[in-house]
Amino acid sequence: MRSFLAFIALLAISSAIPVNVMMPLNTIQTDGSLNPNINLQDKLQKLKSGGVNGVMLDVWWGIVERNGPRQYDFSGYTMFADMCSKIGLKVQVVMSFHQCGGNVGDDCNIPIPGWVRNVGSDIFYRDREGHNDVEYLSLSMDHQQRWSGRTALDMYHDMMAAFRQAMGSRMGSVVTEVQVGLGPCGELRYPGYQLDRWSFPGVGEFQCYDPTMLNMLESAANNSGHAEWGHGGPGDAGSYNSKPGDTGFFRSGGSWSTPYGDFFLSWYSDALVQHASDVLAQAKSAFQGTGVKLAGKVAGIHWWFLSESHAAELTAGYYNTRSRSGYNKIVKAFKEAGAIIDFTCFEMRDTEQPSSAQCGPYELVGQTLWEAKNVGIGYAAENALPRYDDTAYATILDNSVRQMKIDAFTYLRLTDDLIYNGDNWSRFANFVGKMAAQ
Repeated sequence: MRSFLAFIALLAISSAIPVNVMMPLNTIQTDGSLNPNINLQDKLQKLKSGGVNGVMLDVWWGIVERNGPRQYDFSGYTMFADMCSKIGLKVQVVMSFHQCGGNVGDDCNIPIPGWVRNVGSDIFYRDREGHNDVEYLSLSMDHQQRWSGRTALDMYHDMMAAFRQAMGSRMGSVVTEVQVGLGPCGELRYPGYQLDRWSFPGVGEFQCYDPTMLNMLESAANNSGHAEWGHGGPGDAGSYNSKPGDTGFFRSGGSWSTPYGDFFLSWYSDALVQHASDVLAQAKSAFQGTGVKLAGKVAGIHWWFLSESHAAELTAGYYNTRSRSGYNKIVKAFKEAGAIIDFTCFEMRDTEQPSSAQCGPYELVGQTLWEAKNVGIGYAAENALPRYDDTAYATILDNSVRQMKIDAFTYLRLTDDLIYNGDNWSRFANFVGKMAAQ
């Protein structure tokens, strides 16, 4: 009888969906030390008491390698991992090769290391107007030896290998997942909707105008037999705040659906998928044998999802339209690298969005769940915006078992409003309990 009860208890644990919580962006200060103003011990213990599995923490490139090439400082991160270990919380880390600052929810400024930025402005994504986005290195730098013989891929690998060495035996025991940063906000995407130029629900702009990407495009056009297609992105795609119907490219039946449009969008999205493959391969090499789970984050670009062209997804690099799946290649690349997909906007309902923006977060989540299930990879999820209400929690619960049971959910984010507001905490703890019973 005792062994049967133990089996039932084990089955209940294995079927639960663990809930993790994102830490504040400034948990580690810019000097590499733990932030003393967050009251970490108290908040982490509160999370543990509420049934939370673990926490997610950004490992900022701009902090750990701030002093120069290969001069790594992980001291604050090892202290944090040890604190979590004593409390009984697991740690998910994000290899954050992007800048903190300038995006939704950013409350601090952590640029990528100065010595990385100082080699020239042509290393960043660039739009048609010539504006560089300094959040993340252009994928065109992946194989360019611009840093004393090192490429961007070399730098990513070296930092991840150094992190593994610094963490030692904590890898696989305390640090159980590494989410690999693949673009702005850590997401696999182009910075198509730069917040200093864009406002919701603009279609965004293509980011393919840095010199090396233009060379890549020209080469692809020549190989296709249409050299005339290699002189930059579409000229009729409007600007950041255009609506699809205002443009020749994105409108229904527009040039996105022509042979040229298919060539450009295929090239643009395939370059992004190759970037994911290349960076995840570096992570696989760096963390092989540690037992940690690898993950990569894909953005929930839900505005204009119900339109024919899915314009906002296209400028972000997801060649997803009403008649074509843009996520199949992504999940296949993740599977090949042994990584799970982490997707956002799990708390959103269509009815909460303005109808004029033709948003479809519910349908978008459903599509990505289906793609992951069809290919056979794990799927984790996040909420896109801070929410404390029962409607958001109910939506997450529904999405978590809608097409496949997700591997885990990470809640955005640890705040005083979550921990010290009695109503907010009670609803959150109830949600964690329901996820454990899924």
